Amino acid sequence: MGKTILCLASGGGQQGPILSAAGANVTVFDYSLKQLQKDEWVAKRDGLQLKTVQGDMRDLSIFEDESFDVIVHPWSNGFVDSVLPVWREAYRVLKKGGALLSGFGNPVEYIFDVKALNQGEFVVRHSIPYSDLTGLSKEEFEEVASDGILFGHTLHDQIQGQIDAGFLIAGFYEDKNGTALDRYIDTSIATRAIKY
Repeated sequence: MGKTILCLASGGGQQGPILSAAGANVTVFDYSLKQLQKDEWVAKRDGLQLKTVQGDMRDLSIFEDESFDVIVHPWSNGFVDSVLPVWREAYRVLKKGGALLSGFGNPVEYIFDVKALNQGEFVVRHSIPYSDLTGLSKEEFEEVASDGILFGHTLHDQIQGQIDAGFLIAGFYEDKNGTALDRYIDTSIATRAIKY
């Protein structure tokens, strides 16, 4: 394979080791040391080479311009208050002709009360953009804060944000996400964006 790949905010021992096993030169970048340790553990167990770096996905200043052939960025935008800096930084560190493979949730998920949704009930409670910081009571926030604070971004920021950063959207995919909404709408979204 020989490609230089950035697994952006995608620690956890999943994508990075698989891409390394396929022959890529992989850097896993994540805010969570715990997630990075999983990548390191899998790499050690399977005799793989990869580099782990701790940092905020909105600030990739540790990397030079045009450092990577591919960026893999699955489902982590919900952990930052603004996704626009993520797209700008991804564009900067990606080589010309490179691809950004990104996954994120449809914001429709965030309009519902999550406890009711988990029980199959559709109680509309929130507006988009969404934030756990303002959308939850103090008690609810304390229940979920240890798993990370969530933000629901508009589709405009998720998709048009990539285009505004300079990307060409070259692929789009929707799928189920394992919630009660699956009966009605696909809420998992993936895009393939190219830097020209």
